[in-house]
Amino acid sequence: QVQLVESGGGLVQAGGSLRLACAASGRTFSRYTMGWFRQAPGKEREFVGAILWTGGNPYYADSVKDRFTITRSNAKSTVWLQMNSLKPEDTAVYYCAASWYDDTWWSPSKYEYWGQGTQVTVSS
Repeated sequence: QVQLVESGGGLVQAGGSLRLACAASGRTFSRYTMGWFRQAPGKEREFVGAILWTGGNPYYADSVKDRFTITRSNAKSTVWLQMNSLKPEDTAVYYCAASWYDDTWWSPSKYEYWGQGTQVTVSS
């Protein structure tokens, strides 16, 4: 079992920044690919970005590329999502998730563990 707890959400004006954190506990964090997803009201959950347990550059959705950055610390069992230049369309509940797989990082169905989510609201 892996328990995930997100923090750092809130209300921010367009153009502002937020940094989300996802703290993990339980099984070996370093072995899991960590993903960020978001879900806006009335919409399906969508991929935001992921960082593999094997290292390397993270993957991002086109809609957030060059604005969002994912980092992780295996020593702290934590993954972060730095969000800059936020737009009203970024408003959603943001979830972190853990996956044993490293070749399907974009697919929510491949993530075994999920956090409870944190609300991000961007005002215009």
